[in-house]
Amino acid sequence: MDVIVIGAGQAGLAIAWHLAQRQVRFVVLDAGPQVGHVWRSRWDSLTLFTPAEYDALPGMPFPAPAGTYPTKDQVADYLQAYAASFELPVRLNTRVTRLRRAGDLFAVATSTGTLLARQVVVATGLAPHIPAVGAALDDAVMQVHSAQYRNSHDLPDGPVLVVGAGNSGLQIAEELAATRPVTVAVGTRPLMLPQRLLGRDLFWWFTRLGLMDKPADSRIARRVRARGELVIGTSWRRLRGRGITVRPRVVDAHERTIRFADGTALEVGTVVWATGFRSDYSWIDAPPAVVDGRVVHRRGVTDVPGLYFLGLPWQHTRGSALLGFVKDDAAWLADQLTADRATALAGT
Repeated sequence: MDVIVIGAGQAGLAIAWHLAQRQVRFVVLDAGPQVGHVWRSRWDSLTLFTPAEYDALPGMPFPAPAGTYPTKDQVADYLQAYAASFELPVRLNTRVTRLRRAGDLFAVATSTGTLLARQVVVATGLAPHIPAVGAALDDAVMQVHSAQYRNSHDLPDGPVLVVGAGNSGLQIAEELAATRPVTVAVGTRPLMLPQRLLGRDLFWWFTRLGLMDKPADSRIARRVRARGELVIGTSWRRLRGRGITVRPRVVDAHERTIRFADGTALEVGTVVWATGFRSDYSWIDAPPAVVDGRVVHRRGVTDVPGLYFLGLPWQHTRGSALLGFVKDDAAWLADQLTADRATALAGT
């Protein structure tokens, strides 16, 4: 096998398309039962904040009207149709348990056996993160990460504390506020922008101004990253208008009580942790590509010849981890893989 791609999400499928165009022998491995499983498993009312015209992978437009905001099931359907349309070689129900060097090759141990390849693209690796403070809460408190949340009917009656003020946390908070009291705990206050400006979607402006193409180390990108996650389509005024109480960062917990950075406390029965995802590359044994759990790379290329990453937040630009923008990194990385392979073959 020339290339193994780990992960059949948007990043894995995007580079799979480019590898297929280059007639590279490859396979895509995914732990899920179907392509798009991760998207289909998100909360019921999830919609993208990017309109459909900005959500396409290479070679296939997103099948929804321009100016509409696809649901998570529409995204899952699109990814399934994408893999099927281009007959991409995806092996499902195949969990990767270890990745290591094996001479000049890579050995990829999976739940169904071990595969060997000259090059590997890791297009997965994020796991839901719940802060350690959650362990101090009583077992009677229901705790759920936003990745497991489906809808308000899954939660007990009564008030809910949502920890985290990114796009996921605030979308969930607004949904819950329609039926119950909601408090949102906010660490660093995110930069909030409306969905539309002067009659145009925000991403129309971002692309016209070149903001989606700014490298991660550019001055403007550093300023955006310092503000944390960019929240689109809501505001503090709107949240308060829906009866949502805003509290500062969670600093401590004991039994059923959460304490905040301003010294106040709240007794809780249900907590939704919208605290994002953290990388989990404990299964990768290929130093120096991963050091202390962190990927060391230059635009997805590591110092381990033949090992690459794709879909990382800010891998190269703001769009590196977004559905309709990862294709730019995928095209560049596919060229890099091809060039590296040619160089390696020339040296043998």
